[in-house]
Amino acid sequence: MVFPIKTCVLCQEEFELKPDKPGFANRCPECSASESEDSVSKPRMDAEDRRAEAEANEARRQAMRNLLYRKDS
Repeated sequence: MVFPIKTCVLCQEEFELKPDKPGFANRCPECSASESEDSVSKPRMDAEDRRAEAEANEARRQAMRNLLYRKDS
């Protein structure tokens, strides 16, 4: 079976697009591998950061709820 030949948008190299290739369809396996390594290393959050983010998210939800469901008199 012949796989389609694509050109990587990052390094401009040609590669075969195989069905179970990880990553993006327009990036070669080498560029997709470096992308997946970068996304794994998320910074850890401590309890205080998580609490601050949860409070900010709750404030956003409350503001959206007020905007969407307020009664115009």
